[in-house]
Amino acid sequence: MTYDRFEDLPVWQAAIALGHAVFDLVDDRAFTALGDVRNQLQRAALSISNNIAEGFERGTTAELLMFLYIARGSAGETRSALRFAAQRRELAHLATQISNAIPLAESVSRQIRGWAASLQDSDITGQRRLNEQSLTEYDQKRRSAAFIEKLDRIRNRQTPPAPTET
Repeated sequence: MTYDRFEDLPVWQAAIALGHAVFDLVDDRAFTALGDVRNQLQRAALSISNNIAEGFERGTTAELLMFLYIARGSAGETRSALRFAAQRRELAHLATQISNAIPLAESVSRQIRGWAASLQDSDITGQRRLNEQSLTEYDQKRRSAAFIEKLDRIRNRQTPPAPTET
């Protein structure tokens, strides 16, 4: 399935859900005393969906992959900050919210990894969003090249070896 808008991507939607969970979590007064942790957690969580969006809007697969890896790093950073928060005594009353957010971050990370792996296996390196005509041309060139390669292999098998001089 292809997507025309990043807003339609399930992984972007999951990243947004994680962002909301994190922002709801840090709204608690106990995070006020942990200002830097609060700020870092918010920025890391928001960075996930923003990098997915930015990579999607870029033109090439290589650029998309670069931003997906940044997004995945931010998902790890979010998870790390959540695990740190889970160990703070002053946040003990938020243990359930924190423990619910950690699997969200893990899920987003897995989704990004899966998408990145599928992109790495793709042989389309230029524009990702090919229209019907360019996709047909791309496929035809690829099939033609494979056919010519096959003909060359057949011809090389049927060509007698060159005579050797003695």
